[in-house]
Amino acid sequence: MQDDPQELIGFIGMGTMGARMAMRLLDAGFELLVWNRTPERCDAVVARGADAADSLAELVEACDIVLLCLSDTEVVEEVVFGPEGVASTAEEGQILVDLSGIDPAATRRFAQELRQQTGAGWVDAPVSGGPAAAAAGTLAIMAGGDEDDVERVRPVLECLGRNVTHMGEIGSGQLARACHQLLVGGGTLLLAEMIALAERAGLDAELLPQAFAGGLADSPLLRVLVPRMAVREYEPVMAQLGNLEKDMENVLGVAREADASLPLGALAAQLLRQHRARAGSDADSTSIIELYSAE
Repeated sequence: MQDDPQELIGFIGMGTMGARMAMRLLDAGFELLVWNRTPERCDAVVARGADAADSLAELVEACDIVLLCLSDTEVVEEVVFGPEGVASTAEEGQILVDLSGIDPAATRRFAQELRQQTGAGWVDAPVSGGPAAAAAGTLAIMAGGDEDDVERVRPVLECLGRNVTHMGEIGSGQLARACHQLLVGGGTLLLAEMIALAERAGLDAELLPQAFAGGLADSPLLRVLVPRMAVREYEPVMAQLGNLEKDMENVLGVAREADASLPLGALAAQLLRQHRARAGSDADSTSIIELYSAE
């Protein structure tokens, strides 16, 4: 419990993940000022005890630490550097913490520009675990940034995540998340292939997580996705297909920058693009099993 919050927290982005993280901070006793481009998205968080800012400028001027949880690189750039964005009112001594999953190279550029323009710091701290983990405060958080900045925001991050790891300099958190999402994207497709194989061979795919428990193939990804894939359960949406595709494109961008060969990752991205074109960006990633379903 945060008995005596010393710094006012601003939170920008009240989407599926952001709203749950904001509520988690409120429940822990942090004082929050929130803002969203679609104002009504703030209503549930305000009902829980947050205050809503009328503008980005109002939020940034009032807060010591500003959290972002936004959909992609372009939206982060717009919110931070667009007209009346964060950079227009940020000052030295403030820290922006980006919880979004975005391009590492852009993160490094954004952090440098914000520091040069305003003196404010930047910590990239992308998260993984999904909505349930966001609500429970059990996310995995991979942080990049100056050590002093990361330590300053660590109490906030540790309220949101069970596992907070400082990976290194600015951009390192996003690089770590890219590695993570390579496993998630590729793993989702492999799990779908495994179910297709099991079904074609006459096995009950719903029993596979139980059968693999404690084995080397056991994992949270298997335990969460396989039961849903096996019965073709795609609602409620846990992870949007469009977001997973975006993450895999980020992975391939990192690979190009690092001159790394990712043949399996490239194939996974291609298959995700193919399925997203048919199912739509808002479909749950578990629907990828439809690529392997019998006609």
